[in-house]
Amino acid sequence: MVSEAGGSGCGAVTRKQGGGGGDLAMAAGGAELRSLNLSGNRLRELGPGLARAAPQLQTLLLSGNCLRGLPGGLLPAGASGLLPLLSRLEAADNGLQELDAGIAGLPALKTLDVSNNQLTEIPVELVDCLKLKEINFKGNKLKDKRLEKMVNGCQTKSILEYLRVRGRGCGKGKGKQDNVDKEEGQKKKRERRQKKDSGVGEQDELEEVNKLLIKVLHISENPAPLVIKVSPNVKEVRPFIVCCVVKGMNLKPGNALKRFLSAQTKLHEDVCEKRTAATIATHDLQLIKGPLLYDAQPPNDLKIIPLGRKEVKAKDLVRQLQLEAEEQRKQKKRQNISGLHKYLQLLDGKENYPCLVDAEGAVISFPPITNSDKTKIKKSTSELFLEVTSSVSLQICKDIMDMLILKMAELNKFTLENKEEVSVSDDESAVISGPPNLNPSQTVHHENTPLIVEQVRVVDIDGNLKVLYPSKTDLTMASSLLTVIR
Repeated sequence: MVSEAGGSGCGAVTRKQGGGGGDLAMAAGGAELRSLNLSGNRLRELGPGLARAAPQLQTLLLSGNCLRGLPGGLLPAGASGLLPLLSRLEAADNGLQELDAGIAGLPALKTLDVSNNQLTEIPVELVDCLKLKEINFKGNKLKDKRLEKMVNGCQTKSILEYLRVRGRGCGKGKGKQDNVDKEEGQKKKRERRQKKDSGVGEQDELEEVNKLLIKVLHISENPAPLVIKVSPNVKEVRPFIVCCVVKGMNLKPGNALKRFLSAQTKLHEDVCEKRTAATIATHDLQLIKGPLLYDAQPPNDLKIIPLGRKEVKAKDLVRQLQLEAEEQRKQKKRQNISGLHKYLQLLDGKENYPCLVDAEGAVISFPPITNSDKTKIKKSTSELFLEVTSSVSLQICKDIMDMLILKMAELNKFTLENKEEVSVSDDESAVISGPPNLNPSQTVHHENTPLIVEQVRVVDIDGNLKVLYPSKTDLTMASSLLTVIR
């Protein structure tokens, strides 16, 4: 039974024990109901009556109530086919102590907000919500501190991948799952040993050899490591930066360079969330004079040679790009701008613009807009300096750098195994739609040469360490594809 208690447009309601929630749904529109706002009431639980009475429900807003579990009685154990269209579920600012495995019973779920609750674990079953695009777990004290950091700064895709690869057993029934995983691991070791002893382990060895190889060169092993100093000026503009050096990339054959640039563009569109979460920049290491300074300068002082253009002040470049964007929009009769121009809004209201400056005072990067033509990647480039910057979090920078290096290893392996003719042209203006299927298990085995990833230190203006990449905890998310030699 649900009783009215006055209040807002949806009515302040208290869910009393024993009720099913169906009368509320029917009163609000019944079987045709698409959206239901129950925020800011004193609901303690929801029964399956609501789900059965409103099968077409697409949006359910439950923030600001007193719920303890979700989905709880809304999707009782053993029930199936309830709320098949529910795509948006918000339950922030309740008192949720459990998000149970039943959440996987919402096949259309795209947005889930359970911020500012009392959750300590995230069920791994969340990865079974295949349409999930946006989650918010901020304000919960999770037992897995790595996961807690990720939910405060990473994209949904990274969090779900962590749950999928590393988080098995982090939810309900953890101890039991850990024992199963341990037994499975021991069983596989015994099987590998038996195959090796009987001489039939070649396939396992081949699969291991076919993994993508990356060797990390530590600072202590590098006679002249590159160092990035961070100016205090960037704190209010774009404070986070992660860098490294990659050697052994082969961009000469065929379309190798185009594939690399295309992969970078795709990362910008997807995991970088159209550069709003982070921006990638890649440079020819041989054209860089270190040490580097990550700084923020007034738009009228900052000068750069943009890709394919002459030297210009940042203020004039932004104005020029804005005019080009408006002209392009008019010509194509579109409502919205596209291409590089859509990133200009990220600089709105900024008194200073972020930039990476080399030892000679030349600006080599102006995130999130452009790199310098001075350090442009060419087919002859084999040693690359990589940077990822963000105004959101340091962890986002690290996650995206992980993905970039993994993609580079895939591309290098593909280039090695598909012997294209070496091209001398540096025409990288044409960017193709994306690299082909680079699943290592589907390719023919060749010699597996590792990429060398050199650690780069980022320090403050006094030389105190801010971040070292890659550290021991980096490059661990794709262990099924990657072998890292540290």
